[in-house]
Formats: sequence, structure tokens, C-alpha cells
Amino acid sequence: MTSTYRTTNTPGSVPGPRRRPPVPKVADIVRAVTADEPKVRITAYDGSSIGPADSPITLHVATERGLSYVLTAPGDLGLARAYVSGDLEVQGVHPGDPYDALHTLADGLHLRMPAPAEALRLARGLGWERLRPPPPPPQESTPGWKRALAGLGLRHAKGRDAEAIHHHYDVSNRFYEMVLGPSMTYTCAVYRSESDTLEQAQANKYDLVAGKLALKPGQRLLDVGCGWGGMVRHAAREYGVRALGVTLSKQQALWAQAAIEREGLSHLAEVRYLDYRDAPLEHFDAVSSIGLTEHIGLRNYPQYFRALRDRLKYGGRLLNHCITRAHSRTSRKPDAFIDRYVFPDGELAAPGRLVTEAHDAALEVQHEENLRLHYALTLTGWNRNLVENWDDCVAEVGLGTARVWGLYMAGSRLAFERNEIQLHQILATKTTKDGVSSYPLRPDWTA
Repeated sequence: MTSTYRTTNTPGSVPGPRRRPPVPKVADIVRAVTADEPKVRITAYDGSSIGPADSPITLHVATERGLSYVLTAPGDLGLARAYVSGDLEVQGVHPGDPYDALHTLADGLHLRMPAPAEALRLARGLGWERLRPPPPPPQESTPGWKRALAGLGLRHAKGRDAEAIHHHYDVSNRFYEMVLGPSMTYTCAVYRSESDTLEQAQANKYDLVAGKLALKPGQRLLDVGCGWGGMVRHAAREYGVRALGVTLSKQQALWAQAAIEREGLSHLAEVRYLDYRDAPLEHFDAVSSIGLTEHIGLRNYPQYFRALRDRLKYGGRLLNHCITRAHSRTSRKPDAFIDRYVFPDGELAAPGRLVTEAHDAALEVQHEENLRLHYALTLTGWNRNLVENWDDCVAEVGLGTARVWGLYMAGSRLAFERNEIQLHQILATKTTKDGVSSYPLRPDWTA
């Protein structure tokens, strides 16, 4: 092996110019940071490749910028930046549903930290300019500390929560119509069997929630974090309930109120653009929270459960439905891709934490169940809709944003399947001081 430095041997002479080490190929870099030969094919703009030639999935690093994204943000964030920007191509799958690629990568690409000397040699060969982070794609939100400096306040301040909701939910109502389907429901459905359609499963979910809450004609329901008003409209239409929904997304509130009027439900249903903390203090017969808890922050759980309790009549029921951590030991904060591209400031708790907080807010927990695999099926349906409407979705929101949604939904599906995250429903009552809960000896709803 020849020396990478050229010097003269004459005593007292000035050393010759230092020669830069050979520029490593992308395949060399992959080889240095993987524990064994990848089971997926990886090719690059420099003509190098690694991995089995017959792999059904190929990752193609198309540009030097793509390599810089990956090198300057190791892990999921760098890969996501390169993919969203088009600098990393995933061949063998549709961009609206890259599930098969993620599944293959989860089992077939095991990363390791290279030895310091090896890392230094690669860095010198690449040139330090290659290790300067390129500007991120426009779909990326700023990190949390920048959100605070931008005047949005501390994590889960009202203004900052409103901005986080705007980032995710105000993408385009038309886009969500194509991805979510007619129900416009962006939460876990309930499948009686895998042959159920997505629409049937979403109706099943609303019926399950209504049953757990024992909804009856004439009762009042508060639905916090109501989205496009799916639960509000279902409760009014199918159960004769007077329902109020609140959401921090202006676009959702406008769409939901128009749907209420279109369906002739204005005498029973209403959706307001409102923080749940500002919802009316009237005593409701039931409160549903379907997919809100992920956004409010763990430190706000005591306030959150007290706020919902204070809006319930004695004997009233609360149904809390949210994504949870599979283990208390894992981080409550999502990975960098989810935080920057999907749910800024989102936080997940283990189900035991939710039960404890509801209990400590003087709510009596009556029932709990895990719907983890139902969410995997739900996400499969959303990815399918995105693929079927791909061209129209790209025309509506742009290629980069459509790639973000395909990636995050497929990745979430894999996480639910592998029990990395879960979905729990917790049913509680506002029980009187002398122990009257109005809850029967056995559940009065059908699973």
C-alpha cells in the first residue's frame, strides 16, 4: 500500500505537499458502517454497489447531496432527508407504500460505528466540505429549541401546540380526503375481521367508542381533538346525541362544520376551532378523546385529565384512545424523522402512565384494551389509498410531501406490527364521592 503522504528524506528539506487520500466510494462507506453484508442492494452515483444483485429492493444514492444528508444526520433523519428530496431512490416499491423496503431494511441492514481511525480516514478522503449539512427539504420542521426561539413558546404552550397541529393537519383537506377515504378519519380503525373495508372498520371504531360511552339520544358528548368531526357526526347521526367537537386545526374545523351542514346534522352537531383547555365547562354526559393525547405532552397529563373530568357529569364516562409506548424504558419522544416531518413535539406514554394519571385525576378506570394490530391494518388501508391516488396527491401537495406521508405511514405500520408502539383505549367514569359510578356490573357494550 503506497503512502498517502509524500515527503523528501533530505535532512533539513521542506516536506512536499500532502496528498489527499483517495476518495472513498459510497460502497466503501456502507461497508465501513454496517456490521455485515447488507441484504438489500445499494448502488450509487459513483458507480459503486454493495449487496445482493438479485435483491428485490435497491437503494440508489443518486447524488452527492444525498450522501451528505446521510452522513451529516446518521440514522433515520438523514435517510429521510435524502429520500424526501429525491436524492435517495428506493427501487422496487411504490413511493406511496415503501413498506416492503422498510421491512427488508429492518432485517437486512445492521449499522455499526466505525473505528475512530477508519472514520477519520473516510472523512479525509471525502473532504470536510462533504460533512457540512445541506439545507433540509422544505417539508422539515425546525428542531424544538428553534421552535421556542421563534416565539412559539415552550413545548405544549397553546401557541406552539397550534403551530404543531397546523404543520401536520393543515396540509390539504383534499389530500386527506384521498388518503383517509370518505370517513375522513385519521385514527385507528377497529376490524372485526381482516376482510373489513377501511370504511367499515372506521364505523366499527366509532360504534365501539359510542358503546363504551353508553351514548343515548338526547345526551351531550364532547369530543376533544375531533379532527374532521368523524366521531361528532357519527354520534349525532347514529345515536341522536348532541355532540360538540373541538380541534386546533382551522382547516379541519371548516371542513367538519361544512360536512355537518351537508349531512343535515346542524341541530345536533357542531365543531369549533378551539383548544381543549378552552372547551365549555358545561357538564357533558360523555367525553371522547381519540388521538389527542399524543400531542399534549406527558407533563400536561394531570391538567389534561382534570380538564376532561371537570367537563363530565357525575356518572359520566371518558374514553381516551391514543398511541402508546410498548415499553416504559423507551423514549417518550418520537424519533427525529417523526418529530421534524410528521408530529412536531409529539410524546408517547406507556399505557400504565395513562391509567395512573386518569386515576390520580379522580377518574375511576373501568376498562382498557390494546388495538395495536388494528392500527397496522388501518395504516395498510391508508397507504393503499395513497398509492391509488398517487398522481392526484402529488399534484395537490407536491412530490416531497407525498413521499413523507408514504414513508411515515409504512414505517408506522411496521412499528405496530413489531410491537414497538401500541394503541390503547382507556374507559373511565367520574364516580361520586360515595362510590356511585353508573357503570354496570359487567360491560354494557359489545367488543
